[in-house]
Amino acid sequence: MRADDLILFSQVFELGSFSKVAEKNNITNSVVSKRIARLEQDAGVQLLYRTTRKLALTEAGRALLQGAKNVRQATQEARDTVSGFGNKLSGHIKMSVPTISGDLLLAEAIAEFCCLHPGLTVDMSLENRFVDLVEEGYDLVIRTGYLEDSSLIARHMLDSQWVVCASPQYVQREGMPEYPKALTTHNCLQYAYQTTGASDWEFKGTTKNSIVRVSGSFSTDNAAALRKAALAGYGIAYVPRCLVYHDLKDGLLLDLFPDRVGKKLGVYAVYPFTRQPPKKVKMLIEHIKQRYQEMAHYFA
Repeated sequence: MRADDLILFSQVFELGSFSKVAEKNNITNSVVSKRIARLEQDAGVQLLYRTTRKLALTEAGRALLQGAKNVRQATQEARDTVSGFGNKLSGHIKMSVPTISGDLLLAEAIAEFCCLHPGLTVDMSLENRFVDLVEEGYDLVIRTGYLEDSSLIARHMLDSQWVVCASPQYVQREGMPEYPKALTTHNCLQYAYQTTGASDWEFKGTTKNSIVRVSGSFSTDNAAALRKAALAGYGIAYVPRCLVYHDLKDGLLLDLFPDRVGKKLGVYAVYPFTRQPPKKVKMLIEHIKQRYQEMAHYFA
């Protein structure tokens, strides 16, 4: 297989059409088609499904994609080195981040990173689902929770402490729960985006942590909606401290069980396993980690 055909194949996946790849490389659509056909002939299998509306990878195409990306990355790094532009970042990064981190600090941090490196573009999706990095073509994701996929590399950013909180109005109306099990008699607002069940609230014990199974009238996978419901006095919420940091500080929400909540999750930068991640991804991870550390008091 020719390295330039592999690079072209990775571009087809990234851009989604022959015409966009042709425009990017200043060649014709027919040349792109012939080179992909040559790559398929060399591989001995079909790599792409072609329809009038879209392109899709075959199973063999998905298997080949990471290798093609590695060739493209190695070629770019070699080109940068010999051209004397080893410190200049260029290209594109596709990433996914949780809504809380995105709203709190990452949107601004990543926009800043792009301004620092004018040749670089970043496509950042704010979503709570665990995306498939390889299948969906992500270069980097920020995840909160536990990493089980051994085909991915994770870089720890910091730990995120959770809190149980409610508005002063709710506590005045319904009373202050004196101990965690008392939460079973309260309206508990549930955050559906969790690695554990939304109704399983974890608390510290003398020998080990315990779970209190709560219930309530409202649940959501949107952190901003949960915060608004708690601020309005509709119930008790179990959320990351960073989400309600200013509300707690300003007295708009009360921390009901200081130092007793057992849930603390790591925040990780995760990327597909490669021998050497692209310099642009490594530098973006360092930039993100620095921003997290500057706001570590929001998460502690």
